[in-house]
Amino acid sequence: MSDIGSGDEGSSSQKYHQGMEQGSEYDSGQQGQVEQELATKMLQIQSKRFYLDVKQNRRGRFIKVAEIGADGRRSQIFLALSTAAEFRDHLSAFSDFYSSLGPPNPDNVPEDGKLKSEMMIKDNRRYYLDLKENSRGRFLRVSQTITRGGPRSQVAIPAQGMIEFRDALTDLLDEFSTDEHAYKPDLPEGRHMHVDNKNFYFDIGQNNRGVYMRISEVKTNFRTAITVPEKSWQRFRDILSDYCDKIKQPAQGSGGGMSTQDQPHPLVGNNTQQDTGTSLK
Repeated sequence: MSDIGSGDEGSSSQKYHQGMEQGSEYDSGQQGQVEQELATKMLQIQSKRFYLDVKQNRRGRFIKVAEIGADGRRSQIFLALSTAAEFRDHLSAFSDFYSSLGPPNPDNVPEDGKLKSEMMIKDNRRYYLDLKENSRGRFLRVSQTITRGGPRSQVAIPAQGMIEFRDALTDLLDEFSTDEHAYKPDLPEGRHMHVDNKNFYFDIGQNNRGVYMRISEVKTNFRTAITVPEKSWQRFRDILSDYCDKIKQPAQGSGGGMSTQDQPHPLVGNNTQQDTGTSLK
């Protein structure tokens, strides 16, 4: 008997093509978001191919799991690395439970086909894990939903391939999750400010050196930018705030000039670190 999947997989693929690419905040379809692929693994489990891709964008690292059916239909889900680690542990438990089951008995199948179920919650996403049985065999259905709405996406892993799937996931996690703590999954959205004929853009991103802010000045035929590391943001803010306070103060004395301690001193003498102009990209 072939554990090739469930009878509702087709609706999942259709839903994916209708809107999954717009439904996941991990997806690279968001305007202006740059996505980098770090590693990939391909698994052939019975008549299905699975691709496990480790990717990285400005929100951090994640794993995209794509299922390609024998008929070419495609479904996929997205897992943060911490969620992928939890999923890996569930795969071990589901595999142990599957091994304890006897041969399939058509006369003793639950009405909904579910043999064991678990749920994972990560931020605004929920993942439903259901070990199911139907006329074609036993399989693990993994469904991802988003609380703010959008279609449900799901993949179905043949039960006999859960250990192979777990081992491939473990290899990727061992390689790429060691410094996950350095990545922040929910960065603030970018901001825009228009002044006279100029546009200023404030974009928050991250790379292997940490989180940074890119401030871009854009005119019709001109663009320039600086990159400020997160560790300098408070000092950067304090300097701007200090200038704002001083520019509002009435001029002191007849000359209205600056005192010696207020005179700007290039590069030295004001404890301003030059990493405000250091690019992390």
